[in-house]
Amino acid sequence: MPAPEADLALLSEAAEQAGRIALDYWRRDPRAWDKGEGAGPVTEADLAVNDALAARLMGARPGYGWLSEESESDPARLDAEYCFIIDPIDGTRAFIDGQDGFAHSLAVARGERIVAAVVHLPAQGLTYAAHADGPALLNGQPIRPSDAGIEGARVLTYRAVTEAANWRGGIMPPFRREFRSSLAWRLCLAAEGRFDAALSLRAAWEWDIAAGALIAERAGARVTDRRGGLMRFNSPRAMVDGLIVAGHRLHGALLEALA
Repeated sequence: MPAPEADLALLSEAAEQAGRIALDYWRRDPRAWDKGEGAGPVTEADLAVNDALAARLMGARPGYGWLSEESESDPARLDAEYCFIIDPIDGTRAFIDGQDGFAHSLAVARGERIVAAVVHLPAQGLTYAAHADGPALLNGQPIRPSDAGIEGARVLTYRAVTEAANWRGGIMPPFRREFRSSLAWRLCLAAEGRFDAALSLRAAWEWDIAAGALIAERAGARVTDRRGGLMRFNSPRAMVDGLIVAGHRLHGALLEALA
């Protein structure tokens, strides 16, 4: 089987292709509709990118499984040693609104662990990448998380996290909540120390976080589910029980403060 470096090279090339396709639709009023059942919006660009990625990646690795937000679930992936985990466009609402904070999230899992990952933001010219045996890189340069404590930390999360019931004793720690539409990008922003943590108490789809999780881990962040457990990928539900991604000091403080 290919080494993680070879899979990372393949993902990087595919992400660049995805970016070119997405930018052909961006700010050009692409057709969009709601998928229903709380699944959120999708556009013709999501589907075009998904089709191109499936052709490119599965053409190069026909023995791999395939898990993508925009493809029908294929149970055969559960028996594959390797599996692609793909979000063709993460941050579709931002994409529809003409904002530049959307990303392509591409990962390869071997068993339950991610071994190669790329998060590419074509409108900003940003590419985060890592494989299981190397450093996390942003546009080819190594990145590291911050060493912030909890007081005044800049935490990427959604508004409901601040509700008192989520915190021990009903007291939210003194961090600053901020937000970005793409969950994959939030993990990468924590990985590079532009923000101090990414936090979600909701179950997260694997395609949103698989790539960012490895990038943050290889950058030196602590990456766990909301209870401090190891993230496991290519699962039957394709979901992870929330996430805490931060430098080790802040991760421990957040985990201790949660109810």
